[in-house]
Amino acid sequence: MRLTTLTDYSLRMLIYLALQPDRRATIGEVAKAYGISENHLMKVAHLLGQAGHVSTSRGRGGGLALARPASEITAGDVVRRIEPDLALVPCFAGGDCAILPACRLKHALHAARAAFLAVLDGTTIQDLAQPQGTLREALGIAA
Repeated sequence: MRLTTLTDYSLRMLIYLALQPDRRATIGEVAKAYGISENHLMKVAHLLGQAGHVSTSRGRGGGLALARPASEITAGDVVRRIEPDLALVPCFAGGDCAILPACRLKHALHAARAAFLAVLDGTTIQDLAQPQGTLREALGIAA
């Protein structure tokens, strides 16, 4: 399974915000810390705002912050909301398959996807933001 860049950036943004729960961060700040495009992060911030994970505000003193505690946001929820399609093979999405009545692969892939999402469901953004000291240093965040 391969996640989209949008999902990767969404998780990264949430981790960044979790490291600084008492202040708002700007898109430019997050982009600089990770060395990624501000344009991509604008879309990410919008999607995370729609999902209820991030609160956004404009103007002086504005920026991004977690809308809920990091301990309440799971990686599984983020992946499900941001990924456009978790169908591992075409038949998951109703596509035709000559062996569908006798297929065992579909069941194995369903189980694999369920296991993958179960691990992410048990992983919070707070978990991903540990150890804070090491992550803060890597991202250039002052202690």
